[in-house]
Amino acid sequence: MMKWFLVIMAMMMANIQAFVPHLPSSSSSSSLYAFSSSSSSSPKKSIRDRTPQEWQSLVQSMVQAVVEAGPRAGPVRTLQGVRALQATLEEYLPNPRNQFRPAPFEPAKALRQLFERLGATYIKLGQFVASSPTLFPPEYVTEFQKCLDQTETLDFKTKIKPILQQELGQNLNAIFESIDPIPLASASIAQVHKAVLKSDGSTVVLKVQKPGIDSLLKADLGFLKVSSELLEFVQPDWERTSLKNIASDIQSSMLEELDFVKESRNLQEFSDFLQREGFSSVATAPRVYPKYTTRKVLVMEYLDGVSLLDTNEMTSILQKLPSDEPKSLESTIVTALNVWTASVQTMPWFHADVHAGNLLLLKQDGRVGFLDFGIVGKISGKTFTAVTELSQALTVGNYTAMAVALSNMGATSETVDIDQFASDLEQVTTRLLSVQPDVVLTEESIGVQVESEEITNLVLDFVKVTENNGLRLPREFGLLVKQSLYFDRYLKLLAPGLDVMDAMTASVEEASLLLEDEINGGGGDVNKDKVVIDV
Repeated sequence: MMKWFLVIMAMMMANIQAFVPHLPSSSSSSSLYAFSSSSSSSPKKSIRDRTPQEWQSLVQSMVQAVVEAGPRAGPVRTLQGVRALQATLEEYLPNPRNQFRPAPFEPAKALRQLFERLGATYIKLGQFVASSPTLFPPEYVTEFQKCLDQTETLDFKTKIKPILQQELGQNLNAIFESIDPIPLASASIAQVHKAVLKSDGSTVVLKVQKPGIDSLLKADLGFLKVSSELLEFVQPDWERTSLKNIASDIQSSMLEELDFVKESRNLQEFSDFLQREGFSSVATAPRVYPKYTTRKVLVMEYLDGVSLLDTNEMTSILQKLPSDEPKSLESTIVTALNVWTASVQTMPWFHADVHAGNLLLLKQDGRVGFLDFGIVGKISGKTFTAVTELSQALTVGNYTAMAVALSNMGATSETVDIDQFASDLEQVTTRLLSVQPDVVLTEESIGVQVESEEITNLVLDFVKVTENNGLRLPREFGLLVKQSLYFDRYLKLLAPGLDVMDAMTASVEEASLLLEDEINGGGGDVNKDKVVIDV
């Protein structure tokens, strides 16, 4: 297991080293993985300089990983890893299957294919790479947008039903009137089925953890963490990448996804936020059924709606609503934006995956539905203060103030040339604001493609400018910017005539007053009729 994993890490680290020789030293922020500038006056540290205590700590970590994985996990995953690596390499080596005409070797693509073959843990790891443009080389971030979290469906009767029976501890016929054996979706960790409750006839969604996935993730993540420690141990110069810290962060965040009770709490907290801030009449999230929710089973309300990109269906739904509550495409997207930005301001975390599949217009009442809280972001006070300053500067087009705000947010060991940084920001911001969505004409509808890859490329352009000016931004800022770019595309589709900048001028002042008292966790009234903030 360790051998093939080291091959994977070495491939990526080779590119990371080439990508970040100029980056600064680590910040005190635990969510910021920075890089120290090498100095010719400081001799390189080697494995010979390791102390007995460091050797002992490494051995303890390796033993702990083996114990937590269990006696079978190591050999089984090693065999699976060898097969996955062999299948991937066959695509790039001459052999009869490719008629001795292999495809050109692309490290990022090969690694993405390997991750998909390795299954759940590495698919999730690939998604982490895709959502972290401030951490990883751009070619990997772009390539891992294609990392598919779709797996073969498991048979309901033999694989999924036993989990439901074990977790709910009673006859399923006493709880559910019916369960559709054909899944709505099947991802790496869970499979989703539609059902009807016997108690009140409500249509619900069952998110059921796949059998054995918890032990598989724990084994893989344990080896991932110890492998990163081993790499840093034998090559001390790689300590500047904070690889071990990144692996530890991945491990903790991914293991949290195994606890559906925690996800149910996130859904409940978001619902409470909607009620508290007066948004419940215009937005919603699936209701959770705690009585039937466990660490491996999540039962929640089924929301029937259409994507915010389906303008024809949205228009049809809005036209059927009561005339005393007129709604439009513009008001719908402004509502979604205000709800999200208010949650950023007043909750301990924010929804960090607002692509079109996770935002719905409900058919029944025209509310905006927020789905899938699997990826959430948390913002430090320092980052949020800088984001507020950045928003104020963007509102009035003050690029010097934007440069100062970003400098206050990022980690650096260099003196930043604010004037040059401001000039670079103006260029990339102008490009960002000038990009228009691609209009797609079909026989049935007119839609707009808001591609994840396009959004990622815009974020990477922004990240490149900051890094070229000697700054390293925290991961949560990259998540914020990406969500804001999603909303920017939705606004251009659904509200092309809206003057966002005029709306922002007044409401950024409102947001600033709110933030003086509490940052990312406080309370306060938010005017849902304004565009609150747009990074």
